[in-house]
Amino acid sequence: QVQLVESGGGLVQAGGSLRLSCAASGRTFRNYAMGWFRQAPGKEREFVASIRRSGSTYYAGSVKGRFTISRDNAESTVYVYLQMNSLKPEDTAVYYCAATTIGGITPSDFGSWGQGTQVTVSS
Repeated sequence: QVQLVESGGGLVQAGGSLRLSCAASGRTFRNYAMGWFRQAPGKEREFVASIRRSGSTYYAGSVKGRFTISRDNAESTVYVYLQMNSLKPEDTAVYYCAATTIGGITPSDFGSWGQGTQVTVSS
């Protein structure tokens, strides 16, 4: 059974930090590129960051320098992390973990998704 399970969301003040985690199992996700997306109320889902199996990383301009994506390819589960620093109110959204075999940075490029975790940044 394919599962992507996010955790680590919550409420934080502006300028604070959070670390999101994603546990991906049920497929050979170590061969997949993994990514984080977010969706704020009334807005489209948008790319945040991704990491290829090689370790190459990509970031949206709005989070570059503040967020860091990393991964740990364990035996049967791949863990993907998103360290978020210097958080801003505009970072408030539901954050989703996703996996892709074809790369890319648009939601349609990713075929497996988690349920999401809420991040709220207060001003």
